[in-house]
Order: sequence, then structure tokens, then C-alpha cells
Amino acid sequence: MLRSPSRFVRSWLTAVAVGSLLVGCGSSSEEPANGKVEPAAKTEVTVEPIKATTELTDTNGVKISLKKKPERIVCLFALCDDILTELGIVPTATNSAVLSHPDFLGEEKAKEVDTIPGGFIAPEVEAILSHKPDLVIGLGDTHGKLAPALKGATTFWAMQPETWQDSVGYLRDTAALTGRTAQGERAERTFRAKLAAAEKTPSDKTALLIYGSDENFGVATPEGDVAASLFPRIADYPWKSRGVEGSYSLEEILAKDVDVLFVETMSFGDAEGKLSEKLAGNPLWSKIPAVKNGDVHEVNSEVWAKGRGTRSLGIVLDEATAALR
Repeated sequence: MLRSPSRFVRSWLTAVAVGSLLVGCGSSSEEPANGKVEPAAKTEVTVEPIKATTELTDTNGVKISLKKKPERIVCLFALCDDILTELGIVPTATNSAVLSHPDFLGEEKAKEVDTIPGGFIAPEVEAILSHKPDLVIGLGDTHGKLAPALKGATTFWAMQPETWQDSVGYLRDTAALTGRTAQGERAERTFRAKLAAAEKTPSDKTALLIYGSDENFGVATPEGDVAASLFPRIADYPWKSRGVEGSYSLEEILAKDVDVLFVETMSFGDAEGKLSEKLAGNPLWSKIPAVKNGDVHEVNSEVWAKGRGTRSLGIVLDEATAALR
């Protein structure tokens, strides 16, 4: 089966299997009778001013209070790196590889940023604190458990983005806390303008975004995947979340006549090869129109799956709209 992602599974990017390709499962939630997702409201391009502060309640209701403007920031997931890059800040240390992308710092400059050991799931607390951070930013449902160990030594900020609006909210919050208000407004305005432009000429093609490391993979849905939350605005994207245990059968996917397929290959341990290549020999997979017509696009998972911020989402829009023409 093709499982739609739970928030936790999507957060640590399918480190466990999320379903079997050939087994169909039923839906646990209602969908539009005609299978079409209603078009989203057009994006507002006006950007409200951002006011610098050291105390705020963030976009998801979490209260943040700092003694001063943070100068040493440690990032435990890629949205943090994305936001800081947009604001013209280089993190003190990071747990992400997105900075090496040419539209971020690039490979050479990214090497100058220290990496927190321990991996995404279990970054080492001692290593984090060795950088004497003013602020540590992590993914709530993955790094929230670190909060007690960091308490008293630094401020830990747990973010939990699920849509592009969440990401914009966190950008604004970080701009306010760091005093980079002009940079935050500019980054938000640039992204909103790009999304609004894409909305003016939406594609009538049916798109699908999947992620995984082998034949067990998931369908990214707009309710819990930031990149997928853009797709109903720019294409026909008939994929709705069915909850943690919900899933799409391969037969259902075949019935949607997918025209353009985007693939995020996740690498774990010694796993090698592209997800689309691993699926190429499956006879059911090969019947999908996008596969038959050679319209399958392997994308950079560091940006598409992990980045989540306005810079990453701008890249997603550029690549997606080009493929959907």
C-alpha cells in the first residue's frame, strides 16, 4: 500500500516502513464525491510589518522568552537552517545537510558550519551545549524530549510545521526575535509573490508526491506535509490525509491517472539507489501514466522533504511548476 504519512513518521522521514506497495487498504475519512480537491484561496501578497522583540507567542502558540537577541543559534532540523539563511544568519551548528545546496550556502561554505553528532533522531546534548547557544531550534515531536536536558543552559524552541503558512509564521517569529525584520519581510514577500504567480496559471495535470527509501513508501498529503500543502494551489492534487493508519492502495492511485510524479528518495544507513529505480520493475507501478510517459521527477529530499521554509518552498515551486507545464 501507499500510506499517507503520520506527523511523526513524516518528521523523521520514513525511518520505518510505511506500507507494502501491493496491498490495498480502505479509507478512514471522507473525500469529495468526484475525487477532486477544492481549489485553495488565492495567496495574499501583502506582508504585515514585523516588530523586533525578545518575547512572543509563536505561530503554534508556544511562548518564547529570551534575555537578549540571540547570536549563537543551533539548528536541529532543516527549517531552522532555511529560516536563518533567509535572514542572512549562519547557524552556529546544525543537524541538517540542506545548507550544502547551491541555493543555500553551497558545499564549501556549508563545511564551515559544525555538525551536531548523534543523527537527526538523537542529537548529542553535550555537543549542542558545547557551542554555548543562545537558542536551540528543533522539531517538536522529535526533539521535544531534549528540552529538560537543555533547560537552564539555553532556550529550546520546539517548532512543528505542517503547512506553508506555519513555515511563514516561524520565519516571521524568528525575524522578530533576531531583529532581522526587514530580511524576514523581504523573504516572506518573495515567497508569497512566487506562489501567487504560480496560482494564476495552475496546471490541469494530476500530480503525486511520494517519499521513501524502497518499495515501502508514503504519499505526501497537504494536511501534514509542507511541500504537499502547495500542490492544491498549482495542480490537481487529489490526495487527502486518512490519519495515522489510513492509506492509499495502488489501485486507487492508478485510478487517479497521475500525470506527473515527484519522488523524494530517503537514504538510511547503507541504502543506495533512487526510489523510482527500485520501483521500476513493478508491473503495477509501470502502469501509472506518469511512469509510462517518463514524467517521473526525482527531487532533492533535503529541500523538498526536510527544508520546509520559504527558501526551500521557493525551489519546490520552481521545479514543480516547470514539470507541470
